[in-house]
Parts: sequence; C-alpha cells; structure tokens
Amino acid sequence: MENQTHAPLRSPEDIAGLLKSHGVMPTQQRMIIARILFNRDQHLSAEQVMKRVNEGRSHVSKATVYNTLGLFARKGLVREVIVDPTRVFYDSNTSEHHHFYNIDSGELTDIDSDSLAVDSIAPLPEGTVVEDVDVIIRVRNTS
Repeated sequence: MENQTHAPLRSPEDIAGLLKSHGVMPTQQRMIIARILFNRDQHLSAEQVMKRVNEGRSHVSKATVYNTLGLFARKGLVREVIVDPTRVFYDSNTSEHHHFYNIDSGELTDIDSDSLAVDSIAPLPEGTVVEDVDVIIRVRNTS
C-alpha cells in the first residue's frame, strides 16, 4: 500500500487524477464520494459518508457507498480502521500512524507513528511476513 496523506482535493481533475493513479475508474458516484473523503484527512464511517453525499442534490445508494469505500480501501486510497465488529472508519490518511478510539464519543483520532513504538512482535506463522501494524488504543472519558 502506498502510504500518503492526501492534500485537500478541490478540483474534479485532481480527484479524477487521484482515482486513475490508483487504477479506479472515476465514475460520477466515485467522484462524489472521493470529493467528500479527500477534502481533508479525516475518519468517516460509511454512514457518515452516505449522509454527506446525500445532503446535496446527489443521491447515491447505500450499496454504492459501501462498494466504493471497499474499492478505495483495496486500492490503497483509504485505510479501513475496524474499531469493533460493528464500527468501521475509512481513514483518508494512508501514511503510517495509529489511533485513539474514544468509546464514549465514538471519535477516532490519529497518533503519530513516532509517538508509539512497537518494539517486539510475537513469532509469525510460518511462511508469512508483517505487512502492517495497526494499533488502536481504546479510551473512555474520565467523568
């Protein structure tokens, strides 16, 4: 996966270029979803993406949103961050970093990879190599 943060993409040409550079055909629905995702580095659930997409004049189906987010994740445009079995975020920052997940607020925030060291890892199963390490630290509010 290519690690990167996305500079805010404002023009349709920039968005289409990003999609094409990752082997994704820039359809109208994908362009709308990408414009929302890549407006800034952020963590959005599929439901949040769907709500933002459908706030305007556009209507994009739930299936299209989920399929597009899955495609973007497979192509390395976003990182899928699974905080629990029922909650998945799509992170537009694909650079190496980790996360805090606030269980009370549902907020996911970045931790710079230099701020957290993973010094050792259990022996890997035979015939495998480490592709990536994702650390999610779950926190609660103090009061």
